[in-house]
Amino acid sequence: MTKYYPRDITAAVCIALENMPVVVVTGMRQTGKTTFLCSQPEMGNRTYVSFDDFAQLEAAKSDPEGFISREKPLTIDEAHKCPEIFGAIKRAVDKKRIPGQFLLSGSANFSVLKSITESLAGRSIYLALHPLNRREVHQQTTREPFVKTFFQKQEIGRNSSVRSILPEEVARGSMPTVCLRQIKDPMIWFRGYEQTYLERDVRELSQVGNLTALRTLLRLTSLRTGQLLSPSQVGRDAKLNATTTSRYLSLFEASFLVTRIQPYLGNKSSRLIKSPKMYLSDSGLASYMTGLELSSSIRNDPLYGALFETYVAQNLLSILSAKWQEASLHYWAMQGRHEVDFVIESGRNCIALELKSSARWQEKDLSGLKAFLAATAHCKAGVLCHNGKDAVRLAPKLWALPAGLILS
Repeated sequence: MTKYYPRDITAAVCIALENMPVVVVTGMRQTGKTTFLCSQPEMGNRTYVSFDDFAQLEAAKSDPEGFISREKPLTIDEAHKCPEIFGAIKRAVDKKRIPGQFLLSGSANFSVLKSITESLAGRSIYLALHPLNRREVHQQTTREPFVKTFFQKQEIGRNSSVRSILPEEVARGSMPTVCLRQIKDPMIWFRGYEQTYLERDVRELSQVGNLTALRTLLRLTSLRTGQLLSPSQVGRDAKLNATTTSRYLSLFEASFLVTRIQPYLGNKSSRLIKSPKMYLSDSGLASYMTGLELSSSIRNDPLYGALFETYVAQNLLSILSAKWQEASLHYWAMQGRHEVDFVIESGRNCIALELKSSARWQEKDLSGLKAFLAATAHCKAGVLCHNGKDAVRLAPKLWALPAGLILS
């Protein structure tokens, strides 16, 4: 029997079920949503159905109201496959509002699916299940995330067992099947994932006539992970017009394959870059899509820095969405001058994070952090996140901390 790894999102889902009649767990395919719904002990006292089961799907389509009438609270997996169910859920909630009545999951963002016309606004809350983060892989979910405690009080409470981020971790990524080594050859798994996504999932979201063009755009987008998003440029390289490029990129977002991180605009400067940065949602998938082989030499590849940044981004997004919903992730850049990889904002305060994929760093690596601290009075700390094991305070608001500690 495959071992189950408890997820960080559990407490957030439980709190949501105590307050809202409809709770929706979304996320990209194969991040473990079904396993979470079936194996997490807190989800046990519910009736579970999946619309991957053809008989269940047909029953729901033919009689939505009758299908959702159950004695126990109802969990519906892959709920987006039956748009008819949403109208029935809306009517049931409006008739009798019961917290935790419906727990839905799906691999597509319900809010952008054209086929779902009934709104669950005011009746539902959405929570995202990301690929496994390092806390979950190392079974540290009972701890408060370090980055959150450090934000509240700039002290180093624990760094005795810091695990450096290995190049293999970045290349494998965080999809459960791959990172938990449930498959021998990750490249074969990712090839199947790409085929399934393009040939089935995308066609469920939208009519796409040219899958070859879509595949090309996905690979070109992967090569740009961690970079400023320029739809016109990537579309030109893919030989697609602006309208088609925009629609295809929206499909990638709707299926949680890519994530846009918005710029931080909390300080005044006419030279601030205001375009979003784009990340693939899993560094392992990005490695596969860019043709990077899983080997010891991956650290020397020109793309490794962007993949390392993608890996850290997916971990931070996972931690924030599960354990710190009031916080948001940004980047900061001044045109032609300084930049900071990540800014975490919560309330009126923030901290800045600059990444180094190696254990060694130099004084010049601090320039972006120093510029951000000088321009942002309400920044509580600037942190150089290196891939070593030493945690040091460099100045009153300036730190050098292991990336492994930040993600613990």
